[in-house]
Amino acid sequence: MSSIIQFANRELNTPIQEHMALDHWYSCQGNTSLTQVNQLPEMTTQSICFFGPNIQLQHLVEVTKFLQTFAIEQAYFTAYQPHEQLPVALGMRFNASQMPSKAEVRHFAKSINVQGAVITQAPTLAEPGLLVMDMDSTAIQIECIDEIARLADRYDEVASVTAQAMAGALSFSESLHRRVASLSGVPLSQIQSLKENLPLMPGIELLCQALKQHHWHLAIASGGFTWFAESLIEPLQLDAVFANTLEVENAHLTGKVLGDIVDADKKAEVLGQLATQYAIPMTQTVAIGDGANDLVMMANAQLGVAIHGKPKVVENADAAICEGSLLQLLYLLGVPK
Repeated sequence: MSSIIQFANRELNTPIQEHMALDHWYSCQGNTSLTQVNQLPEMTTQSICFFGPNIQLQHLVEVTKFLQTFAIEQAYFTAYQPHEQLPVALGMRFNASQMPSKAEVRHFAKSINVQGAVITQAPTLAEPGLLVMDMDSTAIQIECIDEIARLADRYDEVASVTAQAMAGALSFSESLHRRVASLSGVPLSQIQSLKENLPLMPGIELLCQALKQHHWHLAIASGGFTWFAESLIEPLQLDAVFANTLEVENAHLTGKVLGDIVDADKKAEVLGQLATQYAIPMTQTVAIGDGANDLVMMANAQLGVAIHGKPKVVENADAAICEGSLLQLLYLLGVPK
């Protein structure tokens, strides 16, 4: 592989790894050529990564054109693969007075059929860290309370309260109490199969395995229920679980929640508490979630990532994975140094 790559003489619809050695950095001048470098100059702490099922040389050419709209002529690129089951991604670094915003990067990435993220001083896989996850629609593919309501034929009651909460008419705590009250009398036997067959989000098991191999601590902080969250401890190798406790009497739900509610502020508190407990610096913390209830926790973490998130969450998160496997979180932690 030549140390100088001329774009004009290459097939642009070929995989990027055919043109760049993995984990090596290349200097890009304009949008005509790449030159391999042994060491990066002193750079901004920000990186950008683009990832998708098939990153091609064409994507790199389009990225260089995108950078030129911000008067960025000198950039450095790397092709990297932080896990053997992930496709190769494209990382980049540069110095510039005008930086593309998170929204601009995401919009551009979508226009070339990939995903993109701006990464600012992200945690590293080279050191122990802490990942705190939401559960419903993040670690698993469902909202447990909705599924309980469907099985018990009480979905309309629960959905009505959820709609009020989404409209801002109810706090999370009040909406939770009202929704759980709608489930009074539901027998545990009716929902046992749900607990035993929680549909994990694609890639979550591989992600947790990879982070454990790098000596990370893993936890769930959920506005859902311990009855379900505790069943994820073994498959996801969790160190801790924080969720709401449903009161049960005579093997039936009473319609009450016991103890303090795990709301947005509690989730953020859990993040700090676990970082202290495990002696993890806050610079090595990651929080992921899909809903507004996760935003405080995500803001307190060094890296907050929206996972198939609602528009407001995607907008406010540090980065977003809007489609595909959760294993892709490793792209944000594994840009070569």
